[in-house]
Amino acid sequence: MPSQRREFRAEVKTTNERQIRAAQRMSKTVGERPPNPFGGVPVAEIAILAGLVTVIVWWAGSLGTGALITGIAVMLLGVLEFTAREHFSGFRSHTTLLAAVPAVAVAWGLVAATGEHSGNAPLLFSAVPVFVLLFWPLRRRFQMARQARVARPPAPTGSAPGPGSDSG
Repeated sequence: MPSQRREFRAEVKTTNERQIRAAQRMSKTVGERPPNPFGGVPVAEIAILAGLVTVIVWWAGSLGTGALITGIAVMLLGVLEFTAREHFSGFRSHTTLLAAVPAVAVAWGLVAATGEHSGNAPLLFSAVPVFVLLFWPLRRRFQMARQARVARPPAPTGSAPGPGSDSG
């Protein structure tokens, strides 16, 4: 008959291993990358490349400031599409980036609206509450999506339909 102490140690070891695996899962990816909503066309990657090319051409001195702003905006849209898709599907967390973008946009908008170019530290600190208010709900949303992904991993792409489906 096994001792209670040995059973307890085995149970503690199993619990510790489970917690370590769960912690590793939260920092890494689980399953396959979420599918592209544009039918396989890498729109986000193309947008990032187009924005980068525009910024490089601006840097070379051929274009005006409008090209720089456009290039950065196009890159930002590509990055946001890609990161939001991964974040909200529970594939990989991008909480900090998704909370920081609106916070920086608010601070930039306030500085631009006031026309202050010196002493705008109080305006920049307006980004902090926006960041904090967005960070926690985004983090919680990722955790819920990750739990759903771990409990019910997505089917691999190109897999056969399951039972009861109308496949012909």
